Amino acid sequence: MSRILDNINQANDIKKINPSDYKKLAEEIRKFLVQNISKTGGHLASNLGTVELTMALHLCMDFPKDKLVWDVGHQAYTHKLLSGRKNDFCTLRTFEGLSGFPKKKESNCDSFDTGHSSTSISAAMGLVKARDLKGENYRVTAVIGDGALSGGLAFEALNNAARLNSNLMIVLNDNNMSISENVGGLANYLGQLRTNVKYNKFKDSIENALNHIPGLGSIIMDKLRKSKDSIKRLVIPGMLFEDMGLTYIGPIDGHDINQLITAFSSASKVNEAVLVHVITKKGRGYKPAELNPCWYHSVESFDVKTGKNSTPKKGVTYTDVFSETLLELAKENEKLVAITAAMPSGTGLNKFMRQYPERFFDVGIAEEHAVTYAAGLASGGLKPFVAIYSTFLQRAYDQILHDVCINKLPVVLAIDRAGLVGNDGETHQGIFDISFLSHMPSMTMLAPKNKQEFRQMLYFANQFDGPVAIRYPRGRVYEGLEEFQTPIEYGKSEIINLNKRKNNDVFGTDKDQTSLDIFGKEFQPETMVILAVGSMVETAVQVVKELSNLGKQAVLVNVRFISPMDEALFHRLALSTGVWITMEENVKTGGYGEKVAGFLMEHNYRQIRLINISLPDQFIEQGDVAVLKEKLQFDAASILKNILAKVES
Repeated sequence: MSRILDNINQANDIKKINPSDYKKLAEEIRKFLVQNISKTGGHLASNLGTVELTMALHLCMDFPKDKLVWDVGHQAYTHKLLSGRKNDFCTLRTFEGLSGFPKKKESNCDSFDTGHSSTSISAAMGLVKARDLKGENYRVTAVIGDGALSGGLAFEALNNAARLNSNLMIVLNDNNMSISENVGGLANYLGQLRTNVKYNKFKDSIENALNHIPGLGSIIMDKLRKSKDSIKRLVIPGMLFEDMGLTYIGPIDGHDINQLITAFSSASKVNEAVLVHVITKKGRGYKPAELNPCWYHSVESFDVKTGKNSTPKKGVTYTDVFSETLLELAKENEKLVAITAAMPSGTGLNKFMRQYPERFFDVGIAEEHAVTYAAGLASGGLKPFVAIYSTFLQRAYDQILHDVCINKLPVVLAIDRAGLVGNDGETHQGIFDISFLSHMPSMTMLAPKNKQEFRQMLYFANQFDGPVAIRYPRGRVYEGLEEFQTPIEYGKSEIINLNKRKNNDVFGTDKDQTSLDIFGKEFQPETMVILAVGSMVETAVQVVKELSNLGKQAVLVNVRFISPMDEALFHRLALSTGVWITMEENVKTGGYGEKVAGFLMEHNYRQIRLINISLPDQFIEQGDVAVLKEKLQFDAASILKNILAKVES
């Protein structure tokens, strides 16, 4: 039996489908999504909730002529299916495969690359203005979720959208999991009336006529507006948007294609910004996702029948360690508070939220506010821990610099998902935080080598009187090198002598020491030092062992402190080693390796040869982390080969 979905192989094919088959097509799309995402992983619940919404957009718009901007973009899977990418879905979120987000390089039906929230309205407004200035004719639609609407950028855009004298449709995808049928029906009727071209022309002519009546016209108009608004406030929940100057339609049942088509068609006829409020159910059509939409927001492979995760458990993660350690610290320190930006589960703060609800703050998708709010809490005498993914912390750069660092406030930034994160791709790789944080005056930045050291760093940060950022990777903790546990000392790195297999003191402790001979010799140009940052210590251990097998001497330095750098150690190392190798899971520009290069140049250590092992200065696409490292020559074998080639050249 053939599927209706089989007839959709390129953009606009959906318009050939008989309207009586729309419901069946929606069912087939949901089944297709569940079956495919169960194998590749991906954002499931949000896509199941936007099937009819996306179908209606494709029925009302003409692709690729018209422009559709998805906010975040993780809910654009149905859009990909309807625009000709169905056959590539088996490659979803894999290296060189189909991205889990809109990508212009994949299809000209994707008008804007997105991955972070609250951006769609601003981008869509830009497209509208470009269209008008160039005298072109196409429709522009922005889709934004109710969660993303909490981001400040969205409100900045809405404030400006009210000034548009040209059509822009903003679809508010509200998946608050409730639909009020009586209000929705009335709102749908009022929406059709208010967006009718003849009605708007009639309204404008009445206003113009009244305004020309000397003395009385403005008074009559004012009373009419007040009367109209008082009535609307009783029946229309969108007065916030109306008061901002936007035309509001809704709420609309987001799973009723006919209602959606009517609303979208009406909204496209108005020469101003129109907000269409659509109510959808996250996870719709797949019972496990409906019951637990949070867990199924982003999933790994799972069994379709049971809904259970089929991916082997990765063991204890850095997020787990953060979660448990913060509870320990909170028990000791009553001033400790925790903040997240709509990610209590992802950052591991869900346990803290349950145990200390009065000391937990979820500010929604508002990273900038989260950081400045933390600054205010710190100014008031509290100890805030702000847990945000590396990629999302980029949004709060100014707040960290201006509100935290200038004030030298004791705010702790717990930077989860630092480094390569894999399948979500270029918008989510946490590979820039060293570059944009380590240069900030008064910022102390650390990275742990393993589970125990991460705990130590959190305890250190709890007592430190100033801004602290701790970056740590996604996934399982490294449990090696547990015999090397030198106490954390401000600004000091840790020497790990794998040959002796015993703990060494932190170099630089002895203030009178003027020379350092790690191997009992004078300066040796062939002797290597590997300065490894955080997650790269595990890789560095493998490299050091292989170098030793090849008869080459190398000592491993666990950097610990990215900022400030351990310059005392550097001066001593420069007297006895000739090759320095920096290793960091960050882009090259602005990274730790460049900071070391600057030190060597400043102090005229020309005898030192520096090899910088870092990620390339580029956006890195999606793919399994192990695959990405191999392709980028960032795995242990490739790094060893690179080092040997440069040392022996």
